[in-house]
Parts: sequence; structure tokens; C-alpha cells
Amino acid sequence: MARVISVEAERFPIAGTFTISRGSKTEAEVISCTISDGGHFGRGECVPYKRYGETIEGVREAIDAMRGRIADGISRSALLDAMPAGAARNALDCALWDLEAKLSGTSVAVAIGAVPLQALETAYTLSLGEPEAMAAQARANAARPLLKVKIGGDNDIARIRAVRQAAPDSRIILDANEGWSDDNIVANLAFAAEQSIALIEQPLPAGHDEILRH
Repeated sequence: MARVISVEAERFPIAGTFTISRGSKTEAEVISCTISDGGHFGRGECVPYKRYGETIEGVREAIDAMRGRIADGISRSALLDAMPAGAARNALDCALWDLEAKLSGTSVAVAIGAVPLQALETAYTLSLGEPEAMAAQARANAARPLLKVKIGGDNDIARIRAVRQAAPDSRIILDANEGWSDDNIVANLAFAAEQSIALIEQPLPAGHDEILRH
């Protein structure tokens, strides 16, 4: 039987509001897809990312455009050449991995050589807000070993100070989401170093890395 794709758009509410330097959201929009051969099925999903020009409608159309190739049995490796990197390809790639694992009677973890499974430390993300609000978030999660802190405004030094004081024992990653500039990056980096910040993600807008050489 030819493989068949089903696609569904879902919305999941977020507890409160999640804010980064580029905006806020109160729900997560997810595209889920299932590839079935009649006896087995594989599931994949993706989150279209506005920063890269992706929308729910556009991603759904990109997946729909692959129905014929999926029905013909396109392989995962061929999929990488048939579609550009992005949310739509991610969903289909994951679904094909899942389907292949089920057809072989194993798991994706075994198929990619990730067995035995080992626990990984992940970062807990704090939403961008006023320093007092971010301190409250950090205080509530101070027992977590790794915090990822969203920043990217005019008051980031105060935010960094507030979070570090509220979570003195946590390793901290800062994520500016391209929110820093030539005007504030030197002072922000110096203060981050004073506060033993482990890493800074996306400090500058894409294409402006030359500022880091100053």
C-alpha cells in the first residue's frame, strides 16, 4: 500500500505569556503529521518559526506538496535533497524515522545508535520581563542546574543582576535573540563575565558578527 500523509495544525496554550526580544506569545502553534503504510505509522511534528518566514499555512502547503513523493516511498536521505531545511522537512523526517523504526520492530533510539540511553541536562527557560519579575522566575527555579534567560532590551544589566542574585548556584545561559547592538554589547558582555554567565546566545542581529571583533 502506498504511504499516506495526514496533517493537522494544533494550538497549545502556554502558562502565562512567553516573551523574547522579538515579541510575545500565549500559545504554541504546532503542525503534526503522520505517515502510514496501512499497517504501521510514523509521527512527526514541527513548530513554524516566524523569524525564518515560516507560517502554519506555508508549512502545511510544503508538506502537502510532498504527498506524491511520500506515496512513492521517498527515503530520508532523498528527502534532504527534495526539501529545504526547515519546519516542514523536520516534521516529515521525524515521521519517516518513526515509521522505519516501527517497520523494523525497533526504536528510533536504537536506529540512530543512541542506546543505552543516558540522561541529558537541559536548560529551563525564563521569559523576558522586568528585572523583578525575572528574579521571581529565577527564584522559583533556583534548584535547576541550568537556566536559559531571555534578554534583549535596554535594561539587561539589571535583569542579569536580578536573575543571578535569585539563582546564585545555577549555571546561566543568556539568549538575547539578536537584541543587542553596538551601543550596549561591550557593557553587557563585561557584566555577564562578572556574573559568571556560561554562554550568550544570539547577541546580535544576523549578519552583524563583525561587531564582536571590536
